Amino acid sequence: MRQDSVLPLVVTIAVQALVSLTSLAAPVMAPDAAATTGLAAGSVGIFVGVVYAAACLSSLCSGDLVNRYGPIRMSQVSLLLCAAGLAAAATGQPAMILAAAVLIGLGYGPVTPASSHILVRTTPPHRMGLTFSLKQTGVPLGGMLAGLMVPALIHGLGWQQTCLILAALCLGMAVLTQSIRALFDDDRDRARALNPRRALEPLGRLMRTPAMRDIGLCSFFFGAMQLCLTTFLVLYLTEVQHLTLAAAGSLLAIAQIAGVSGRLLWGWMADRFVAPRLLLGLLGIAMGGAGITFAMAAPGWPVPVFAAIALVFGASAIGWNGVFLAEVARLAPAGQAGSMTGASLFLTYSGVVVGPPAFAAIVRHSGSYGTAYLATGALLAAIGAFLIATRPRGGARAQPA
Repeated sequence: MRQDSVLPLVVTIAVQALVSLTSLAAPVMAPDAAATTGLAAGSVGIFVGVVYAAACLSSLCSGDLVNRYGPIRMSQVSLLLCAAGLAAAATGQPAMILAAAVLIGLGYGPVTPASSHILVRTTPPHRMGLTFSLKQTGVPLGGMLAGLMVPALIHGLGWQQTCLILAALCLGMAVLTQSIRALFDDDRDRARALNPRRALEPLGRLMRTPAMRDIGLCSFFFGAMQLCLTTFLVLYLTEVQHLTLAAAGSLLAIAQIAGVSGRLLWGWMADRFVAPRLLLGLLGIAMGGAGITFAMAAPGWPVPVFAAIALVFGASAIGWNGVFLAEVARLAPAGQAGSMTGASLFLTYSGVVVGPPAFAAIVRHSGSYGTAYLATGALLAAIGAFLIATRPRGGARAQPA
């Protein structure tokens, strides 16, 4: 095990940020892309759903792939797939945009299992929560870049050229990481046979382990709420509250900044003061409350009020992941952190697949974003209460039932 954990942390954050930027740029591009493609801006919910449906599949298969080829190689493959997806989207053709969603999703799935494989080897147990939370800041960091950088690029170059610029960034990172592959892919098993039938084994182990099963299933709803926030916030603020795209993008950036800060704070608290499951329950209640507040919002509310709601929403709905992933890694059997992370993310991404289309369906049938925010907010508050009420006592490593 390497004692220096700074380099792997920096690398995993950078890769995660770029892949996150790739997926979260779509909602910001949606209003401009709709004008040239003929697709409704709200169909971005379908795009995001397809991205995470593909991510579900690739995350389940990632354990074997990471063990066979190494976490850096799989990170490079992820970056290349995302770059290919962006290039496909840049054509502006509806069929190619659908293909782009599949490619980006296939690239998104292996990134977190690969980073968990690296970090669990280099992180002391007493710093797991903070380290995994630091790594997961790559997700809101990518969202921050989507909220601040993408609108400026679209304004100057158009959304299609913006896609190509983001693709170039992914290609550049894939090239850069080649220089450190020997350091972090040294434990790869080149003789390991790839067997698709093994893909479901980690999911079965997770479902037989009560502590992992509970937080894994709850992550289904947390993931759904997180993507509803990042997917629909800009559309909600521009179409319902009549903010400009720049102002709405800035509020998305505030939510992402709060997500970064929250991940660090929650990870630090989980290592020292608050049991991870209890903390996850409290975050569920907080994100539920923020969603209900959005449901109550009326046109004319001051922008600082929306900024405050976005801050709480981001800190909770975007800030929970590091605590969750560190707990999965802690509970996982020795040597199985990557595969168990992939299994848990299958549940998380399944929620992401269902969440945005379900949210969009509620908006479409009710004609109101408020109804959608009220329904999802109440559900998440109930999920948070469940985690708190049913939390196990003690911190021993969980065993399958």
